[in-house]
Amino acid sequence: MLEYLIRRLLQGTITLVAISIIVFGLASAYPGGIMNAYEENPDVTAEDYARLRAKYGLDEPVPMRYVRWLGSVLTGDWGNSFVSRRPVLQEIGDRLGNTLLLMGTALIVTLLIAIPLGVISALRQYSMVDTALTALAFAGNSLPVFWFGLLLIMVFSVWLGWFPGSGMTTLGKPFSIPDLLWHMVLPVTMLALVTAAGYMRYMRSAMLDVIGQDYMRTARSKGLTETQVNVRHGLRNALIPLVTLLAFEIPLLFGGALYTETIFAWPGMGRLFYERAVKGDMPVVMACVIIFSALTILAMFLADLAYTVLDPRIQLGKRKAA
Repeated sequence: MLEYLIRRLLQGTITLVAISIIVFGLASAYPGGIMNAYEENPDVTAEDYARLRAKYGLDEPVPMRYVRWLGSVLTGDWGNSFVSRRPVLQEIGDRLGNTLLLMGTALIVTLLIAIPLGVISALRQYSMVDTALTALAFAGNSLPVFWFGLLLIMVFSVWLGWFPGSGMTTLGKPFSIPDLLWHMVLPVTMLALVTAAGYMRYMRSAMLDVIGQDYMRTARSKGLTETQVNVRHGLRNALIPLVTLLAFEIPLLFGGALYTETIFAWPGMGRLFYERAVKGDMPVVMACVIIFSALTILAMFLADLAYTVLDPRIQLGKRKAA
């Protein structure tokens, strides 16, 4: 196990370094950035412009700038935002928790919807229930996320006035958990319903694969009830491929935060990334990409650990004998 952890740590580190090289190279080639504001300012002389380029290290070769930037990152200095002039880590710290709260809640709701409905659809294959759930899944997959979010705001916020359509809290009121949860209803609903459609179909397919396996017939022959067979043996094994899907889909959920947080004015990482990318705030954009990449690597590692819980036959770090 220790050997496996060390190997995965090295793989994750190498991957992050490779991603940082690509991101830094793209950011260096990005037209604009902080110098745009000075180029458009007639009061900035050529000498001032050269001094500013030297201050930000833009007169150095890209490889040297990358090494200097990486060294600063490793020591906890991610630079300052070109827009707010605040440290990048403060910008990220103010938003990361909000995104984790929204995405984590949406993921839990998604699984609570997708897993039971996928199992029911598989156990009642080709029935009216299966047909209805399949139609709903296809409808959910076909909904444009941006359009669906605007529709929710129009119906439930503008027309009916049941839920707030933007922000995390009500302006002018002290912070409270019920108010926060009330503001989360529409963005969580948008993410959960759209994402659950695909998960439900995947869960149905995985459950159908295990229903006819020999160990399921063996469990029935031992006198177990149909519920015990389906839950203890069928569902547990059907969740293994779903864990793999989740490991790849979690980064996409954070990508979905870009749409969700923009539509619902949720102060999170997705909205921060969009706002600063438009303004050419490369330090913040690079930090967002690096953090999203790190979360992806962490999700893949947690998926491997989940395999050992769902299937005790899987042992990490051990290789098959030749």
